Amino acid sequence: MVARVYTVAFEGVDARTVDVQVQISAGLPAFSIVGLPDKAVAESRERVRGALSAIGLALPARRITVNLAPADLPKEGSHFDLPIALALLAAMQIVPPDAIIDYTALGELSLDANIVFVPGVLAAAIAATAEERGLICPQSCGAEAAFAGNRDILAAPDLLCLINHFKGSQLLSAPQPNMVTSEGGGPSSPVDLADVKGQETAKRALEIAAAGGHNLLMSGPPGAGKSMLAACLPDLLPPLSAREALEVSMIASVAGALREGQITRRRPYRDPHHSASMAAMVGGGARARPGEVSLAHRGVLFLDELPEFSRQVLDSLRQPLESGETVIARANAHIRYPSQVQLVAAMNPCRCGYLADPGRACSRAPRCGRDYQSRISGPLFDRIDLHIEVNAVSAADLQNRTMGETSAEVGARVAAARTLQAVRYDNLGVGPESRPDNPVTVNAQADGAVLQTVASPDQEGRTLLLRATETLGLSARAYHRVLRVARTLADLENCDRIGRIHIAEALSYRQT
Repeated sequence: MVARVYTVAFEGVDARTVDVQVQISAGLPAFSIVGLPDKAVAESRERVRGALSAIGLALPARRITVNLAPADLPKEGSHFDLPIALALLAAMQIVPPDAIIDYTALGELSLDANIVFVPGVLAAAIAATAEERGLICPQSCGAEAAFAGNRDILAAPDLLCLINHFKGSQLLSAPQPNMVTSEGGGPSSPVDLADVKGQETAKRALEIAAAGGHNLLMSGPPGAGKSMLAACLPDLLPPLSAREALEVSMIASVAGALREGQITRRRPYRDPHHSASMAAMVGGGARARPGEVSLAHRGVLFLDELPEFSRQVLDSLRQPLESGETVIARANAHIRYPSQVQLVAAMNPCRCGYLADPGRACSRAPRCGRDYQSRISGPLFDRIDLHIEVNAVSAADLQNRTMGETSAEVGARVAAARTLQAVRYDNLGVGPESRPDNPVTVNAQADGAVLQTVASPDQEGRTLLLRATETLGLSARAYHRVLRVARTLADLENCDRIGRIHIAEALSYRQT
């Protein structure tokens, strides 16, 4: 007899069904796993053997064969422990074989038979729900799995509790979702926009970037407040929608970063160090895990000291910034992760940081500034909508006790502008309801015919943009990004049509 249960193999955030089959047959005692397992799956034999021994069970002195089908699909990860153990228990007649056939199971076993945390439970739960199967997972992942809407979830603390449940001597209670309920979906930033002294131009650019989802680059001397401004951005952004929160949480789940099953409505904010490798930034490694650009999906990716990043790492961001998706190519598969991020970067004007101060600049100025900024490729600069200079804060600004606008006040205007955009793109049939796979929700995502429809300036604005394009030598990409920024400026003023003033301000943020 062949006993079976289902589990999953991950390809990015997609979970592919794997049929776990166990056969106990006559022959010399052996325990083999076939079906293209990796090292972690092959080691499941010893973890399963130890877990069964901990609850007083011994493997039969016969030939045990575990087949993971389809055989040509690579199997990676320790989450195969639990399905192998369950199918083996069914083959040994410890649990009824018919009781587990309608479940997808995943979990790692410890040697004392506890079922411990594994990544990717949310994605597995959604896949199981789509195929109308129940889910068996670790108790620590139960709250995470509950968000899939599956009514048949068994979140067990150990293998013995699971056996008792199937035998009818113990009832496992259904897990409940664990949603962070604060307004922003998580803890607020420790910095409020009112704490930033001076820098009115930078604050204005930050509001525009938040309202339209635009990429932003701040350049200025050390201590001018660039990192402080970037830290204020998450509190200006509206919370994630339910659909967006699920997307973000699936990526975090696959990466193993969704501890305690908490799904948040707060937008991600990732700020990797400039020593980050290409695999850390865009994803990769032995199991093609998501990188920082994917973990920041629907949120902010902040790169401080931008020229200090490796040139290859920075150039690897060009495709995700343009397409909103990261593709990790492997010989046997192409792994795709969503990467719809808002890039915010900060940099000094030169290596010493004081290029504009003749009294403090190094002896190589101004050449050092050109050499330093040349580390960033032109195509990456072209993908950044807003370029601003952040000057040093004056002593008068530091001593000024007048409070500026708070993050909540600016956030209210940002929310109003984003609401206008959401309604506009829904009416055009490209919003989340009409196009859930790749919706347009903010102006920075508008392209093609949609952009021509929503961002057509009046005659004076069109004339100014044409003259600026010819004079400044703007690329087609820069031309369209100016239109997107102008559309956001009009939305902040609740204007239906883009005017000359909006085009002029949008052009002022382009680097020439």
